[in-house]
Amino acid sequence: MFLRELYNYRHLLREIVVKNIKIQYRRSVLGVFWTFLQPLLTTLVLVAIFGKLFGGNARDTVNYPIFVLTGRLLYEFFSQSTKRAMRSVTLAASVIRKVRLPKYIYPLANVISVFVTFLISLIVLVCFLVFFLFWGDAPPVLGWHVLLTPVPLAILFLLCTGVGFILATLTVFFKDVEYLYDVFCLILFYATPIMYSPARLGAGKWTQLALQANPLYSIVEMFRDCVLRGRLLNPHHLLYALGFSLVTLALGGLLFWRKQEKFILHL
Repeated sequence: MFLRELYNYRHLLREIVVKNIKIQYRRSVLGVFWTFLQPLLTTLVLVAIFGKLFGGNARDTVNYPIFVLTGRLLYEFFSQSTKRAMRSVTLAASVIRKVRLPKYIYPLANVISVFVTFLISLIVLVCFLVFFLFWGDAPPVLGWHVLLTPVPLAILFLLCTGVGFILATLTVFFKDVEYLYDVFCLILFYATPIMYSPARLGAGKWTQLALQANPLYSIVEMFRDCVLRGRLLNPHHLLYALGFSLVTLALGGLLFWRKQEKFILHL
């Protein structure tokens, strides 16, 4: 039933996605070019500041600029997509009050629109890979494993959609969720090995447990295995990240479905 309804509203979903992308770059001089410039500049800044501190010669880092860029791109997609999904229902309040539509369209469309711009930003990663492969001192290990990159990206998309449904529901009833989630994303940025190698945290039991409990860590590591280290996906990372994402998606969808009829009373 859900898939049939989604198919029936596919044109609306597409229009909202296109509109979100256009609004994102409206009144911007550089427009879509910011999709490339933003991750490039942030990566260069992080490498310049933390390169000597965290770059080092860690075996799993391979190439520090690419190491940072991969983590930054995936984290940014998670952060931006969930934040926009979180506000999607409240921002569409005027339409929801007047027109009866499947409300899940709004958080889903926001995650998809950010995913589209995220895919475009991957061109920056391709440029980094080509540059360091032919002219860099620490070339990435590229092989057929790069064909597996859609796997961690698909899992990340599922995770963002599930978290987006949960946040969109909670924000309707509790406005403070927006402020709390900003703090959570800041903590998540430092709790995920974006600038540092996991090996630098030591072998402490609780440290490793806290790190492995973070599904974003597993997804980022799988992505790096594909485009940086030339390795197969770690089965532990794969099973945990996929299971966590599917459970989150199921819980988020169920919560959204059970509470959506009450949205209009609080918008």
